[in-house]
Amino acid sequence: MTLFERVLRRELQEMKQENVKIRFVGNLQDLPDSLRKEIDRSMEDTKHNQGIQFTVATNYGGRQEIIQACKAIASKVEQGYLDSSQISEELFEQHLYTQGIPHPDLLIRTSGEMRISNFLLWQMAYAEIYVTPTLWPDFDRVEFHKALATYQQRDRRYGKVK
Repeated sequence: MTLFERVLRRELQEMKQENVKIRFVGNLQDLPDSLRKEIDRSMEDTKHNQGIQFTVATNYGGRQEIIQACKAIASKVEQGYLDSSQISEELFEQHLYTQGIPHPDLLIRTSGEMRISNFLLWQMAYAEIYVTPTLWPDFDRVEFHKALATYQQRDRRYGKVK
């Protein structure tokens, strides 16, 4: 985790210069205090940047994310702040780690793996999936363009039938 801290400190200035907004998603409470401070500082220092949003999943699991959202909503119902009839997809999304981040349109899965591996389970509902046998270290610009070209040929229906 100290390596993570050093890299974050080292890269922060460049991220700020490049107008990158950094965001971390996951169960950050279980991380060491020193790392959480660096994470908080990096998000604070880049929160007004308008360029690319760089989201880092740290101590993240899709099932864990869904359970923590359910617990937060259940707690509000128990405390009387919320009626169960008010629970909706929109309310649920407000309790996810990824609140405010658009859902992915495309999941690129390298090494021929045919699974999403507990990653963004809720958010991947309508993502297009591209599977390539190329291993991650070999996934280059050419491979990326292949994935994008395939994606451009897809008929995005978002669960609807033509």
